[in-house]
Amino acid sequence: MRILIIEDDPDILGNIAHHLEARGYIVDCASDGLRGYGLAEQDNFDLIVLDLMLPRLDGYELCRKLRTEAGLDTPIIMVTARDTLDDRLHGFDVGADDYLVKPFALAELSARIKALLHRTRGGAQNRVLQVGDLELDLDTRRLSRAGQVLRLPPAPLQLLTILMRASPAVVHRARLEEALWRDSPPDSDSLRTHIHQIRQVIDKPYPEPLLQTVHGIGYQLRSGDGA
Repeated sequence: MRILIIEDDPDILGNIAHHLEARGYIVDCASDGLRGYGLAEQDNFDLIVLDLMLPRLDGYELCRKLRTEAGLDTPIIMVTARDTLDDRLHGFDVGADDYLVKPFALAELSARIKALLHRTRGGAQNRVLQVGDLELDLDTRRLSRAGQVLRLPPAPLQLLTILMRASPAVVHRARLEEALWRDSPPDSDSLRTHIHQIRQVIDKPYPEPLLQTVHGIGYQLRSGDGA
């Protein structure tokens, strides 16, 4: 099980990570909201532990973006010192699955994680993205179109995953660049190169193109029937 911890306090972050790793979880960490968003969007985590008071992007907005923009259904546990009813309700409104008030016992956090993972794993989660006849299995990373297995390098596959999650919405160029290069996009037009690779693999051999350029904005993945 992979867990992402998004927490800006290094002591709390270290304590949670050590506690969960000792119980067999694979843990990734982020100390600000934008970094957390990028990791959550590009990787397949089983659960996210999310602090509210974060630099660059606060926990409420981060949770909302993960649900509405990235389309993630990954379980999220919010951890915060804010303990009013309004705070908790707002957390649930933006998409949190559980809410834990600081200070808390690490044993309670791990118990909540275990219970939440049990509930979500017990349900039928859709781990396959589909746009028209293009399919991507998020667990195996198997990409196929019309039943034919396709192969993409890691960076173009990461961009395609974002486009498939957002489909049929237009994804801004800046969002794709941030996903690959964070705050330091290369000077050369590397994004266009990756987009070209995607087109060569998923569109060129087929009669219907799925990947569209929206000039001046970004890119869109959609089929003729709007799926």
